[in-house]
Amino acid sequence: MLWIKGALLGLIAQYGVPALFGVITLETLGLPLPGESALITMAADAGAGNVSIWHVVIAAWLGAVLGDNIGYMIGRKYGRVVILRYGARVGITHEKYLRAEQITAKYGPFMVVGARFLPILRQLNGLVAGSTEMHWIRFLVANLLGAALWVGIWATLAYQLGHTISVIPWIWHHLSLVAMTVILVILIAVGLLYWRLRVTGKDITPM
Repeated sequence: MLWIKGALLGLIAQYGVPALFGVITLETLGLPLPGESALITMAADAGAGNVSIWHVVIAAWLGAVLGDNIGYMIGRKYGRVVILRYGARVGITHEKYLRAEQITAKYGPFMVVGARFLPILRQLNGLVAGSTEMHWIRFLVANLLGAALWVGIWATLAYQLGHTISVIPWIWHHLSLVAMTVILVILIAVGLLYWRLRVTGKDITPM
């Protein structure tokens, strides 16, 4: 898989923003592609002045939203049976799918937002939401927000650090630490929101 990742990142380096859009769309549709790495690479490249950061952000956000919505429609139309039967061919094992399905059924829109920052769940987001028949409007709103947060955080971080070329290798060597920090902050924020809604007595049951 490492050579595939290297080839795709090379493709992005050669073809730029259109390739970024394609990779992120396919990743969020369910394929095991390095969408997050591609976003970080392009945003850092924008920080170095080689490409417009707005082009990177818009392409990544549109790709993330489009891929998830296509996945949602596939999941909604064909259901879990087809996905479980053929998903393993593209890296979606029964165990991964069932786990994602359980989380979606329990937390609904909160999962759609938070899953954007977790590789496996990010790839299954739309497929699972569709197959569990989450209301499309609720999914769309959560999807738009999750994609904006995901793209915004990674693009901002990589862009700012990309101003100093010598810092880019630091991003790659500490990517896991950075990802864990970002995910922790997101989970804390979602948890606080969940607790606040419970305290105020508002309905938080997913549709």
